[in-house]
Amino acid sequence: MDNTQITEKTITFVKHTLKDAEGGHDWFHIQRVFKNAMLIAKDYSQASPLIVALGALLHDIADSKFHNADETIGPKMAEEFLNSLGVESKVITQVIAIINNISFKGGNFKQNYHSLELEIVQDADRLDAIGAIGIARCFNYGGFKNRKLYDPQIAPNLHMTKEQYKNSTAPTINHFYEKLLLLKERMNTETGKKLAQQRHDFMELYLEQFYAEIDGER
Repeated sequence: MDNTQITEKTITFVKHTLKDAEGGHDWFHIQRVFKNAMLIAKDYSQASPLIVALGALLHDIADSKFHNADETIGPKMAEEFLNSLGVESKVITQVIAIINNISFKGGNFKQNYHSLELEIVQDADRLDAIGAIGIARCFNYGGFKNRKLYDPQIAPNLHMTKEQYKNSTAPTINHFYEKLLLLKERMNTETGKKLAQQRHDFMELYLEQFYAEIDGER
């Protein structure tokens, strides 16, 4: 089976697996991350297109947020699926490492794995967390968790542990400060940084409008 066939079969698998997923973590999220990752990868010829593609397609195959915080399910599903396709073990190892290290997790999580492919997929995933799409996903998930939109009595917490971040019930607007606005400076690749700037600027403009409306100024 060649790389194109492996990628096509993975797309089919992910579409089926995530057909009923929450709107911010569904197939369309995966598709956007996949496209972003392949776009960034064009600027880095030393990166493996197959590992980038599979890492992007499988990075959220079983997000722990929707599986009782169990971070082992996604990597296990991905490994079993890739093994069923006969993918080389060295490729599978790198894809699983991407899945295990891609998440923000409060910003205080230290990655124990580094590769160009991870940097590319991580940037692609972070791009989908900011800008117009990022704002839509943020409020969609907040509604899914029945969180308040905004509460001036609850300040953002920029020093959460991984566990505190995972269990946070703070208003959705706080997430901008606890994650979204931090991502521009955490992009890995020069291409990712360039793509992130305009999306970051849009979020700042959105927040300016948001608070103006809160205060009855517009």
